[in-house]
Amino acid sequence: MHIKEETIARLKQFDTGDKFSSLSVLPKASVLIPLFVKNGELCTLMTLRSQELKRSAGEVCFPGGKRDPSDRDDVDTALREAEEEIGLPPDDVQVVCRLVPIVSKGGLLVTPVVGFINESFCPHPNPAEVSAVFTVPLDFFTSDKDHYATQWADGMKGKQHSFYFVDPDSGSQYHIWGLTAMIAILVAALALRKKPEFDVAFNPEDPLSVFQQILNRRISKL
Repeated sequence: MHIKEETIARLKQFDTGDKFSSLSVLPKASVLIPLFVKNGELCTLMTLRSQELKRSAGEVCFPGGKRDPSDRDDVDTALREAEEEIGLPPDDVQVVCRLVPIVSKGGLLVTPVVGFINESFCPHPNPAEVSAVFTVPLDFFTSDKDHYATQWADGMKGKQHSFYFVDPDSGSQYHIWGLTAMIAILVAALALRKKPEFDVAFNPEDPLSVFQQILNRRISKL
């Protein structure tokens, strides 16, 4: 089997489907983790948010955003936002799975949607929302080389993960941290079936159970 087919089969084991679609205690959002194979290795696309935005300006993230009333589900949200932000046509995404939603520091229920895109896709970033689009090898998020961990400033349990990535194409350095870094680590661990070289809050053999426990605790307090 090729890398793409092996990865799809692996990720489908962790698909939550519609399991959490009925949750309505928090406002919903979705992000798309666009995977593709480049030079024989799995990679993902990430974006740098525009400095003009009111929230999280200048931060690195995956394409995504809040649920729109017209969206049918979490997948719809992720695909719509990706098209609006980087010009990725929904029909060009092979959706593989939805992972357990994660509650953001802002109180959003964020569902990671993982899908494959063509390596040849050329992003057309919307300047009102995105100032840069860049490629990161997925293996980068399991390596300790450019990884840093600190305590959350707001007293949250566990470590806040961050990475400093230098884009070889542009020479630009990007700081990837917080929820985006956590999602990237999780997807990398699942897709590559590889334990990160640094301590993480989840068991790489059964990673989603921890996130579901955290989700249940957060919801029970509402």
